[in-house]
Order: sequence, then C-alpha cells, then structure tokens
Amino acid sequence: MAPPRLNTRGDEVLFRAGTGTFALLLIAIVGAIALALYEGSRLSIQAFGWQFWRTDTWDPVVGQFGARPFIWGTLYSSILALIISTPVALGIAIYISELAPEALRRPLVFVTELLAAIPSIVYGLWGIFVLVPFVRGLQVATPEWLRGVPLFEGPPLGVGMLSAALILSIMVIPFSSSVAREVLKAVPQSQREGAYALGATRWEAIRMALFYARTGIVGAVMLGFGRALGETMAVTMVIGNSPNISLSLYAPQYTMAAVLANEFAEATDDLYLNALVEIGLVLFAITLVINVISRTFIWSMDRQRRPRLVRTAAMRAGA
Repeated sequence: MAPPRLNTRGDEVLFRAGTGTFALLLIAIVGAIALALYEGSRLSIQAFGWQFWRTDTWDPVVGQFGARPFIWGTLYSSILALIISTPVALGIAIYISELAPEALRRPLVFVTELLAAIPSIVYGLWGIFVLVPFVRGLQVATPEWLRGVPLFEGPPLGVGMLSAALILSIMVIPFSSSVAREVLKAVPQSQREGAYALGATRWEAIRMALFYARTGIVGAVMLGFGRALGETMAVTMVIGNSPNISLSLYAPQYTMAAVLANEFAEATDDLYLNALVEIGLVLFAITLVINVISRTFIWSMDRQRRPRLVRTAAMRAGA
C-alpha cells in the first residue's frame, strides 16, 4: 500500500496562518493595554490636558495633579543606573565570554543568573538595611564645601536618588550582562582568529569582537534601561517618595511606578484615580518611545555595518 500523500502546501498555509495569529495577538494585547489606560485616565486628560506632563503640583486634597516630578524621578534614576551599570555589565560579559577559565566560567554564569532571579522586594530590603546606611555615611563624609554644590546638597537621610540609582544598577546588571555575553558568544571565532593572524593582541581581538557585536550590545544596554524604567518595589523602598524635582543625588524623590504602588489603593475619588491611571499611561508612552528610539538607533548601526561587510567580502573575493 502506498503511503498517504501529505498536503504540504495546505500545511504550510495553516502553519503560516497560525503563527501569524499569535503575532497579531501580541499586537492586540499591546493595543488593548494602551486603550484600557486611556479609557481609565480620560477624566484626568480632560481636566488637565498637556499641563499634566508639565506641572509639579500633586495634591489630592485640592484635586491638583501634575506628573512632572514623577517623570523626572523615573528618567533621572534610570539614566543614572544605566551610567553605573553599563561598564560593569560589559566587563562581566567580556570576562566570562573571553577571559575566564572554564572552571570559573560556569559559576560566574550561575551567579549572574541568580541575581536576575532575586525578587524585587528582597533587593528593597537589602537596600534599606545595607545600601541606605552606606549612602548616609557617604553623604556625611562628603566635604562641607562639596555639599553646597547642587548635585550633592540635601539632608543626610540615606534615602534618595543615589540609593535608588545604585539599587537599580545592581538589578539591571544581570540582564544586560547576560544578553551581552550571549551576543559575544555569537561572534564567529574566525573573526578573532583573523585578528590574531594579523598580529593583534588579545585586547585588540576583544575590541574587534566588541565592534562586531556592537548592535547586540546596544540592545542589551537598552534592555537594561527598560528594566530600570518600570522597577517598582525596590525603588519605592529607598528613593524617599517625595514629589520634588531636584538635581541632588541625596534628595528624596519619586518615580511613576512608586507613586502607583503607594497611592493607587488610597485613591478616594474618580479624578484622583484617573490621574494615577494617566501616570501609568505616561510610563507606557515613555517606554514605547524609548524602545522606538533604541530600535531606530540599532537599525541605523546595522545599515552602516552592511556596506562594510559587503566591501570586505568583495575584497576577499577579488584576492
């Protein structure tokens, strides 16, 4: 008996339709989130308009709400965390993928992944008992003349922007370093061998690998940035939760995620509740814009890289 014939074309069409449905479902979920946030904040949008983004007053008693202190605190803490964490994360990724002996590589990978698995509330508790006293001592030890500089002024409380940035950077490092490590592992070994064949040192070969993988490394850094933007509990426990805009690293400030966690259950009227939901909408919009900017930057880097690769391949073919 002849085996049954497979309807290959029909199976392909069915498989394409099924996977396409899943992709469209993901887009629908994002759209549904945006729509729900907009519907839940319509009263606040009608009452304050664009002033909600630009005003500093947050007073539920008189019904005045402005999100600028929370936007500032979210972006300031996340950018500081990115500045602190990026060199450390890249250093970890380079050491594990390029320099670490095999006996040490697996334990380091395990510890890095373990840091990513620690709950946010545990980081917050550690921040309260260890990081906050450390920052307080650091501020007390700051020279008197330096405390007059706007970047370092403020009472020696320990809770504030610096504590939030430090704990965010610690939480971001495992994500950025893990992705950067996998990107470096994906660099073809022939690239390194070619560098060594041309007389490059080990450091120069590593630099070449970093240049080859720069697009993925930028993606890893932006992944960490997105992680920092939405962090809630750990930041809430150490930032001080004061709706003020300040350049000082020691001043207590606030983030959008923290104000939602602290005040959502206390909203007593519709306008207050809608203002909190609009903060969620603002955070959603900022995250979306930052991701679009990062993807555009990565695409531009990739477009610049492709002609160079084509020229290199043509030169090799001509040789």
